[in-house]
Amino acid sequence: MDFVSRRWWYLLFSGLVILAGIISMTIPPAFRVGIEFTGGATLMATFQEPTSQEAMRVEMTSLGHQDASIQRSGDRSFFIRTRELAEAQRDPQTGLVVKPSERETIQKALEERFGKIEGFEFASVSPVVAGETVRNAILAVALASVFILLYIWWAFRRMPHSFRLGVAAVVALMHDVMVTLGLISILGKFIHVEVNAMFITGVLTVVGYSVHDTIVVFDRVRENSLRGVARELETTINVSIMETMGRSLGTSLTTLFAIVALLLFGGATIRSFLLTLLIGIITGTYSSIFVASQLLVVWERREWLGPLARLLRRKAEPAQVP
Repeated sequence: MDFVSRRWWYLLFSGLVILAGIISMTIPPAFRVGIEFTGGATLMATFQEPTSQEAMRVEMTSLGHQDASIQRSGDRSFFIRTRELAEAQRDPQTGLVVKPSERETIQKALEERFGKIEGFEFASVSPVVAGETVRNAILAVALASVFILLYIWWAFRRMPHSFRLGVAAVVALMHDVMVTLGLISILGKFIHVEVNAMFITGVLTVVGYSVHDTIVVFDRVRENSLRGVARELETTINVSIMETMGRSLGTSLTTLFAIVALLLFGGATIRSFLLTLLIGIITGTYSSIFVASQLLVVWERREWLGPLARLLRRKAEPAQVP
């Protein structure tokens, strides 16, 4: 199969997917964010008797906290994240409590429903902390991109124009991140997928997976180039893609099966992380074959100049004598 000859169709498809994601992110709200980004509260409750996570979710929903994130921590403990809880209301004249705080209401309701609580911890979550987390994640991706560029440049130094391989890998990495962000934004508007701290973890995992898959293809390109499989880069890359496709698809499908199983039978607290991984692994496999490798051909043939390059080549060709 000739993958390289259809390179512009692959790049066009990627561009349309990224464009759809950008349009979605420009429509407020760009993402359906969790309490880590809006601020809220965390509760740690340890009960005397074991209880189920589903029963805990039903009880929190009945208390008006249907958006609460509930994570089991042992047989009898639960870690709960929810929106900011209201403080107790007091009479301005007497100072007596007119309405108890939401924290006290939740604690009392949980005790009535599930029995005595042995330990109950409460803490507020500031949106400032979430902002710092996002900035640190962006900085981590930026630094990783620089080191990936330098590493690939050095690792493939025996190949001509090894710098191009590093740039292509970083572009494929950014492609995967943009596609993942865009699709999560779209899913947030239709099926209420929430962006939280687990989502950031998923994006950083996608970055590592994307680079790994790209290096596998590039390494085979290097081997075939040194062996002199073909004189033209297009043929060398096409042969390398064919030789590595089975390994790439096998690795990706094995990982996807595990992720789909967790999505079907796992808890709701890791849903955002799993969806991010699902999208990232699919787009990472796609980009290593149909984006990063194709960019090398585009750069080699200077096709990124578009019509200008074709015009210059036409002028450089000698005139044919009839």
